[in-house]
Amino acid sequence: MPSIDAYIQKAEVLIEALPYIRDFEGKTVVVKYGGAAMIDPALRRSTAEDIVLMKYVGMNPVIVHGGGPAINKMLKRLDIQPVFNAQGLRVTDAATMEVVEMVLCGSLNKDIVCLLNQAGADAVGLSGKDSNLLYANKLEQADGSDIGRVGKVVSVHYKVVEVLAKAGMIPVIAPIATDAQGGTWNVNADTAAGEVAASLQAEKLVFLTDTPGILRDVQDADSLIHQVRVSEVRRLKDQGVIAGGMIPKVDACVRALGAGVRKTHIIDGRVPHSLLLEIFTDRGLGTLVSH
Repeated sequence: MPSIDAYIQKAEVLIEALPYIRDFEGKTVVVKYGGAAMIDPALRRSTAEDIVLMKYVGMNPVIVHGGGPAINKMLKRLDIQPVFNAQGLRVTDAATMEVVEMVLCGSLNKDIVCLLNQAGADAVGLSGKDSNLLYANKLEQADGSDIGRVGKVVSVHYKVVEVLAKAGMIPVIAPIATDAQGGTWNVNADTAAGEVAASLQAEKLVFLTDTPGILRDVQDADSLIHQVRVSEVRRLKDQGVIAGGMIPKVDACVRALGAGVRKTHIIDGRVPHSLLLEIFTDRGLGTLVSH
């Protein structure tokens, strides 16, 4: 049986969380869910528990998920070779678009919904097509190349998200967009998360990644940059510090901050209960991107 000291320690943890619970009551937090936290069974469970706890203490979590590895796996099963351009964007022809939509809106989205429901939530899966949530136009490339059905979000019709949140549900959004003609567009999940957070004017936007945050040296985990200001982003890009898959995450943070989101974070989703540590403790994790 645990000692009285163990119970006291648990009580101290709750007391530390109290001001954060009070400050975040009724506030919206958009979580970009991806990486190991979507794959590793233990991390899947701990992440789901974090999100459900956020809901139970009065926050409104909204989940936007990716699914690149699962898409690649399905494409290879269908003997379709995944193709990416120099910027790391998936070249999305008609056949690839069908697979992307099937995986993101079907198996992956419903898997996350079930995961949250099993943890005690009332989660609902959406894509950008539901209630015209995400509208997009073709993402034009600077070099004039055609990468197919890759979209740039031009508007977010967020009412359905607000209705679900007010009804006590957790929206889980797959980053597939539509347009006025009913077309289908593949949208970068990081970008979609930023646009959703911006439209909702969320309190926080949090990216769960497979890195400690923004590293000055990607080979050195101890080179973590704890805070990056918007004014520093261009210089860090020019230096190659913000590069590759970190670029759309940081750009989404900048976009969200410009639209009124108060704080944006890039944290290590490989750490159990990383969301709780970021939101409800003095410690925090990863990189804060701020004004």
